[in-house]
Amino acid sequence: MLFKRIGYFTSVGCMLVIASCGGNKQQPAAQGPAPAVPVTVAKVTITDAVYFDEYPGTVTALNQVELRAQVNGYITGIYFQDGARVKKGQRLYSIDQQQYEANYQQAVANLAVQEANLVKAQKDADRYHELDRQDAIAKQQVDNADAALEASKKQVDAAKANIRAVQTNVKYSTIYAPFDGTIGISQVKVGGPIYAGQTILNTVSSDHPMAVDFAVNQQELYRFVQLQQQGTKPKDSLFTIAFGNDVYPQPGAISLIDRAVDPQTGNIKTRLVFPNPKNMLKAGMTATVRVKNNTATASVIIPYKAVVEQLGDFFVYAVTDSNTVTQREVALGRQIGTDVIVKDGVKAGETIVVQGVQNLREGSKITTAPPQQPGAGAAPAKK
Repeated sequence: MLFKRIGYFTSVGCMLVIASCGGNKQQPAAQGPAPAVPVTVAKVTITDAVYFDEYPGTVTALNQVELRAQVNGYITGIYFQDGARVKKGQRLYSIDQQQYEANYQQAVANLAVQEANLVKAQKDADRYHELDRQDAIAKQQVDNADAALEASKKQVDAAKANIRAVQTNVKYSTIYAPFDGTIGISQVKVGGPIYAGQTILNTVSSDHPMAVDFAVNQQELYRFVQLQQQGTKPKDSLFTIAFGNDVYPQPGAISLIDRAVDPQTGNIKTRLVFPNPKNMLKAGMTATVRVKNNTATASVIIPYKAVVEQLGDFFVYAVTDSNTVTQREVALGRQIGTDVIVKDGVKAGETIVVQGVQNLREGSKITTAPPQQPGAGAAPAKK
């Protein structure tokens, strides 16, 4: 009985295996050609590539000085508004002059005493010389009188020098603007103490024109030296600066190139000068220096979005006569806005895919027809 059951289950298992194998022999359904990928294409063109080389720059004043007192004392007056324009020689600060005025008066009085002593010494010397001619006085007394006269003259000179020194201190007790420019926010208040050579009162900087400093690699030095020697016209836009997307309306010119290249960076400082009539440029601002490429040549230009990057290499999809695409490796140049210069890989007049490149591969079929709206049926037949 047991053997009959085993034979029965074995027969059923074999029938199931045969049925399963028979199912695998069914032919797969035939697949049609891959649908065309909708893309946007554009012609490769040639144009004169005009672009700007860009460098980070810093706006700086041509003249800038920190105001420091040269005498000790207390601030007695401030004669300007913070941030105002000042003129050369304009009074800015005054320091307590009482002590220096008293020293000056004392120096003047001392000079008067020394001049009186000089008069007395001169008379004594004249009298002794007269007695010496009459052989009525010892020679030593005459020599002593001459020595006293010379000492009195030196004391008068010293008294005059002391007056000049005290006058200098009196002069230094008033701070004047060293040149035309803009003054900053005062660092001291009326009544505050200041110390000679230590306390910074304020900073004055020139504001028209303004300079912009930027670093140039030594490999570009020859080009910039030529630009400096050629000069620029007043309305030339060879040198401009930008702040984000805003370009400063006034063009600049090369003012100077530093004397030496920094051996650590290989760069050399270059300075541009820009007019600043509306005081839009402030010292310390960061800007992008834009140097116009003045050697424009015909270049192959394509939209940058047509480029595909793969492991550091760049490719585009060129359209063939059979409405398929082939992948081309390209050598890129400088990017100009939304376009890029192509040095090698495509030629003018060829058609490349601009949009839809992410859905393509080598040999893909493409279509440039607009995609059909979902749910749109076929147009009804005319009766």
